[in-house]
Amino acid sequence: MNDTLKHRGLRNKLADILIDKGIVSTKVLNAIRTIPRHLFIDSSFEGHAYQDKAFPIGAEQTISQPYTVAFQTELLELKAGHKVLEIGTGSGYQTAALLHLKASVYTIERQRELFKKTNIFFKKMGYRPKKVIFGDGYKGLPEEAPFDGIIVTAGAPEVPKALMSQLKVGGRLVIPVGMNDQIMTLYIRKSSTEFEKTEYGSFRFVPLLENKN
Repeated sequence: MNDTLKHRGLRNKLADILIDKGIVSTKVLNAIRTIPRHLFIDSSFEGHAYQDKAFPIGAEQTISQPYTVAFQTELLELKAGHKVLEIGTGSGYQTAALLHLKASVYTIERQRELFKKTNIFFKKMGYRPKKVIFGDGYKGLPEEAPFDGIIVTAGAPEVPKALMSQLKVGGRLVIPVGMNDQIMTLYIRKSSTEFEKTEYGSFRFVPLLENKN
């Protein structure tokens, strides 16, 4: 599991690309500069790991492109100690970004193959989410709610009501909504019944499926 000076140089170049694309959070950019993305993907893609592209990771899933990870993380506006629910652990790269920002992370993965593989990888790399759960992301994690932030890393045809209900007042839900292309959408909970909704640009994610296993 080598992380070389060359890899670090490539990460710095990647961060510069993300700055050009509009990412401004120093904390988020530092995460991109620090996290060894090449270790989160198949070794056959290693030479391309620091391109701003998504790559397959098995189980018909992908590791999101770095811009998408940075954009979603920036929208969460995390502070150290914030309690965050991640729907779709995937390769663990987004999880690592949340942990780098010192969030307390609970992450759910519905694909058993990825759940097992990524859980082992976290332990090997020393990443320590609060919980890594095999389960249905549509249901969220009511026993640990409420959350300061919820991030969904797959395209949802609609916003799961369970996730809305598990958000703290003042909390932020970042979710791509749509069937084919998705619209990145931010919900901020204003009260027990009110949410402020802001839509951003079009993105493309693998679908968020219910009761897959």
